[in-house]
Amino acid sequence: MSMAVASLRFLARRRHQLRLAVPGTRAAFLSDTAEEASQAAPPPPGRKVLESFREEFEIGGRLIAFETGKMARFANGSVVISMEETNVLSTVAAAKSSDPVRDFLPLTVDYQEKQYAQGVIPTTYMRREGAPKERELLCGRIIDRPIRPLFPRGFYHEVQITVNVLSSDGKQDPDVMAANASSAALMLSDVPWDGPIGVIRVGRIDGNFVLNPTVDELGLSDLNLVYACSRDKTLMIDVQAREITERDLQAGMKLAHSEAVKYIDPQIRLAKRAGKEKREYKLSMISDENYEKIRTLSEAPIEEVFTDKSYGKFERGEALQKITESVKEKLEEECDEESLKFLPKAVDTVRKQVIRKRIIKEGLRVDGRRLDEVRPLYCESSTYPILHGSALFSRGDTQVLCTVTLGAPGDAQRLDSIVGPPTKRFMLHYSFPPFSINEVAKRGGLNRREVGHGTLAEKALLAVLPPEGDFPYTVRVNSEVMASDGSTSMASVCGGSMALMDAGIPVREHVAGVSVGLVSETDPTTGDISSYRILTDILGLEDHLGDMDFKIAGTRRGITAIQLDIKPAGIPLDIVCESLEPARKARNQILDRMDQEISSARAINDGSSPRLATLSFSSDSLRKLLFHRKKIEQDTGARVSVSDGTVTIVAKTQPIMDKAIEKVEFLVGREIEVGKTYKGIVSSIKEYGAFVDFNGGQQGLLHISELSHEPVSKVTDIISVGQALSLTCIGQDVRGNIKLSLKANLPHPHRPEKELASEDATLLPNQDVVGCSAVENMPSKDAEVKSSNSKDEDDTTEETPAFPTPTVIIRSAADCDAQDVADGPTKKRSKAASSKVAKPSPRASKPTKEQQEARKATPKKASTTSTAKKIKKEKADDSASNGLDKGKKADDSASNVLDAIPEKEISNTLKHPSPKNFRSGSIKLGDVVTAKVYQIRAYGLVLELSDGVRGMHKFVENSQNNFEVGEEVLVKCDTFSAKGVPVFSLLD
Repeated sequence: MSMAVASLRFLARRRHQLRLAVPGTRAAFLSDTAEEASQAAPPPPGRKVLESFREEFEIGGRLIAFETGKMARFANGSVVISMEETNVLSTVAAAKSSDPVRDFLPLTVDYQEKQYAQGVIPTTYMRREGAPKERELLCGRIIDRPIRPLFPRGFYHEVQITVNVLSSDGKQDPDVMAANASSAALMLSDVPWDGPIGVIRVGRIDGNFVLNPTVDELGLSDLNLVYACSRDKTLMIDVQAREITERDLQAGMKLAHSEAVKYIDPQIRLAKRAGKEKREYKLSMISDENYEKIRTLSEAPIEEVFTDKSYGKFERGEALQKITESVKEKLEEECDEESLKFLPKAVDTVRKQVIRKRIIKEGLRVDGRRLDEVRPLYCESSTYPILHGSALFSRGDTQVLCTVTLGAPGDAQRLDSIVGPPTKRFMLHYSFPPFSINEVAKRGGLNRREVGHGTLAEKALLAVLPPEGDFPYTVRVNSEVMASDGSTSMASVCGGSMALMDAGIPVREHVAGVSVGLVSETDPTTGDISSYRILTDILGLEDHLGDMDFKIAGTRRGITAIQLDIKPAGIPLDIVCESLEPARKARNQILDRMDQEISSARAINDGSSPRLATLSFSSDSLRKLLFHRKKIEQDTGARVSVSDGTVTIVAKTQPIMDKAIEKVEFLVGREIEVGKTYKGIVSSIKEYGAFVDFNGGQQGLLHISELSHEPVSKVTDIISVGQALSLTCIGQDVRGNIKLSLKANLPHPHRPEKELASEDATLLPNQDVVGCSAVENMPSKDAEVKSSNSKDEDDTTEETPAFPTPTVIIRSAADCDAQDVADGPTKKRSKAASSKVAKPSPRASKPTKEQQEARKATPKKASTTSTAKKIKKEKADDSASNGLDKGKKADDSASNVLDAIPEKEISNTLKHPSPKNFRSGSIKLGDVVTAKVYQIRAYGLVLELSDGVRGMHKFVENSQNNFEVGEEVLVKCDTFSAKGVPVFSLLD
């Protein structure tokens, strides 16, 4: 039994050992050493050391540094340049092989300004940077133009330079820094390149040149010169100036050259420390033997073509093409594949040598002109009168159509640059369509060449534009090239200048431009120029086969823009300065011809030029306009822009402008002025008048007395709710309520308009408000009174006073409603009584002529046959006469009337002065005066005193209310209402 148990245990142990020996299984038991090893921490990563190299130097008092080895280590060459807090990275990469059929250098420069460099998130929908902007393309051209000529001849490998702005403090423009960093990166790479170069910016403030000026300093400078050079030659010049003279420009370029070379030595030192060895690249060049064969076959026919002056641009090109085809046939017969591969390039080289030889040795140009002769000119302004401005300019076969479009300040172009202004109000867009050179091509997006040419012309014209404060329009110039045979950018300057004047823009004077070329011969041993010729107004072919394209634009006073591009590896600065004088002479000739066509700006409001109006408001007032601006633009067709308390409106015609201004002023409102006319809309109508909304939501009262020069019995007979009115502000009361008048804008029915206007002008400024009283313009109690007695009282007439303002002070429509309730009856009346009171006494619908004359004339003496109403008038007139005469005897009829009045009332009447001389505030309780019935209401009468002051008289129940409008009654002042309106009782 024990043996069996022992053998089972042995088998179990054996099976367990076999299980542990199976591959891929984990051991159940580990040794102590293995457990300790598994629990130990992994080793820490090593510290990587980035070996970097740095070169520091100082130019213009600013410290500049080149650094490499820290960033973009895989790039063929990479350099970070820093100036203060601005850092720019430039990298270079080159292809290892080239296309065997390529005959040009495929150099690409990509300049990028990302918003993180200034700590800003892009405002685009995707919050990312999009396609290259105009500024990025222009900065890429600043880098490309000076470095391209320094690549060796026949090097056709693809090269890409990528520039990124890493950080910017907004003080320094990174474009010049990027060009120097690209030069240093090429020096560090293994790409063959005959550098380095130095690029510098020079400004001038108060006559003093400034090196590497900041962005703020450039705003004060009259010169913005970007200069690129090698150690002894000029490579690129780009200038924007405010009519700087040729002499001052030469001084600036010489200073720039001496300072730009300071960038060269730090690059050489950095290349020695960290640069790569230049690799051997295969150069695509034709052998001397093959070139001589092609030259022998093509030189004589080419000379015949260029000695014949009858050839035009396209005829000459067709003849050269036939020569190339003829040479090709001969080479194919000889089966010379090597020569066929370089045939187009070789024929072009032969053509170039033939033309250059004729110019240098004989002084003969392609079209037979002298070296300093300008081609025939054609100028035409107002080519299309319906446009804001247009002009057609032709120089030789080059033809450009320029148009001008004026817009509101809000139409200015927004610039998302990390430096410079946020907007641009003057734009020149240059377009070079394929038909201008009789070719077929696709039209794409932004083209580097088009952007560069347009910016050059824009710089040239910007110097003569009026300040923004004098001319707030946004201006867009379109330059459409109709035909191209050289220097279309300078033709755009000339055409654009004439179009600006045609549009009515007050430019100071014309700007013209011309392109100057250079043809030179070099000494093969030294490489220096041995002989040269300067050409004025070059053709397209002379530009292609020459050494220089020097575009110079300006006025008679000086230069406004320059762009220099060259093909050889530099030109001496002395030759560049020498080219300025023939360019000045040619520019003046062109200006003379332009002045003959148009010499001053047309009137801005002539033709189809838009109208512009600028309105100033407070910032709080403009809040309403921000929400309704689009609606105003849709309703009127005008363009409305709002900024900093200013509203600018641009409209095509004056009626559109007037409509837009009316809507803006009605919505926003302006400072109310007495005597000024406003547009308003009737919001509600009461018995005593109407409330009108006007001037940006403000409310004013149009009293019933201000509706017409004639008496009005019912407000709704004249106006209705929602009606638009033209009203005049006639004043404000002490509470700030606005009083409006409709009749002030209507002609007076009885007097000429000139007389009425002069009277209103004298009355309106003298309106005064005394306390809270509603009685205005009444004479003082102690005022001097003039008697107007006459021996023949029958010939005496009563003067009709003018009543320019309403007399009842009303604060709002709600206050008026409350006043009506307070003044109404407190007890309910029977329907019969109410209807009886509500209906006025019947009167004739149309008074007779005798009645009208009786109302205008002063009442005559009473007689025994007179009616009771006439006796009432005589009572008032005679009582007033007795008070004024002071001792003179009155007639018997007046005395009889006064005897009928109680003694106390006679005393008040005698003491009171003549009604027509009353002044506001003199009426007191108990005064007896004569008044006219102005209106007949349901509860009483509205009475009008002689000076236009109005009061009221309440009807007594069961009394006879037989009154007529215009009837004179004798009344006594019993009390005043809560609003200060006098309440009268009849003395009957």
